[in-house]
Amino acid sequence: MIFLRMIQKSFLAITLLFSLLVSSCSTDVDNFAEYKDITIVYGMLEAGVDTTFVKITKAFLGPGNALLIARIPDSSNYPGKLEVKLQGKVGSNNLAPITLDTITIHNKLAGDSVFYFPSQKVYYTRAALNPNATYTLTIERPGGQVKSTTNMVNNFAILQPTNRINFAATAPSLIKWASAVNGKRYEAKMVFHYEELVPGNPDTLKKTLVWNLGTRRSETLAGGENMEISYLGEEFYNRLGGQLSNQLNVRRFAGPVDVIIACAGDELSTYIDVNSPNNSVVQERPQFTNIENGTGIFSSRRTVVRTYRLSVQSEVKLVEDYNWGFEIKPVR
Repeated sequence: MIFLRMIQKSFLAITLLFSLLVSSCSTDVDNFAEYKDITIVYGMLEAGVDTTFVKITKAFLGPGNALLIARIPDSSNYPGKLEVKLQGKVGSNNLAPITLDTITIHNKLAGDSVFYFPSQKVYYTRAALNPNATYTLTIERPGGQVKSTTNMVNNFAILQPTNRINFAATAPSLIKWASAVNGKRYEAKMVFHYEELVPGNPDTLKKTLVWNLGTRRSETLAGGENMEISYLGEEFYNRLGGQLSNQLNVRRFAGPVDVIIACAGDELSTYIDVNSPNNSVVQERPQFTNIENGTGIFSSRRTVVRTYRLSVQSEVKLVEDYNWGFEIKPVR
């Protein structure tokens, strides 16, 4: 009890002292510190693509509505064109440096985001990237150099299925692949293509069903690790039935199935993990960035696509077991 009274008296004294200090100070509060240039970078390198984009902006803070400030180009964009380069290196050999140019994208829709609407400036290059290289991004801006380095995710192969996709099997089926060098996170999905011929419409409509299968992570970045993900054929028919309209007399024809596996580099995998939804009562998250003298993410990825035909059993089941208007497409 004595200890409790001592705490209460001490707290009262501190409260009175704080009140006196506050009453003697100005009530003006400045929410905006001195301006500081903070560069924000988002860049994903991928070998085999025709264009590489890097988004470079700056942080902003000002009085008023931040959503309205974001629409002012000077709030987040650097004026003119910065000197932005990619320097590749394979082993001890330096590759020819790549200088990025700028382009303004004008077709951004209002519903996409309030930021950079309706136009946004991005840096790009059409130069081919070496899949075996390590690339360093350098950005020369007023106030110093911004820098980041990433290894390229190498190519990898889908090993199974070997021939056709079978959705008629009652047991779970597997998609198998070997992990890529420098690859960490793998997201697998299937895209089923089909055609619709609606009465009164002379044009054949091309449709797709996208089925996200899930995520896997490799144990190391060395590559060659056996990886797999399972799927149940019945789930395919359930998802397709939920998507199809009930329009009468519509004719449908099954097409191929794309198996797509997108692989993220180690930095991108960590960035996704840190920023994924959190079910914990502790909501504060650590900030992850691999940008020196800035913030954001600079990493690499690789996307592999393999196209399959439906197995005969799968297509027969689609035609005969469901009243969805599917027909066997005649061979021409």
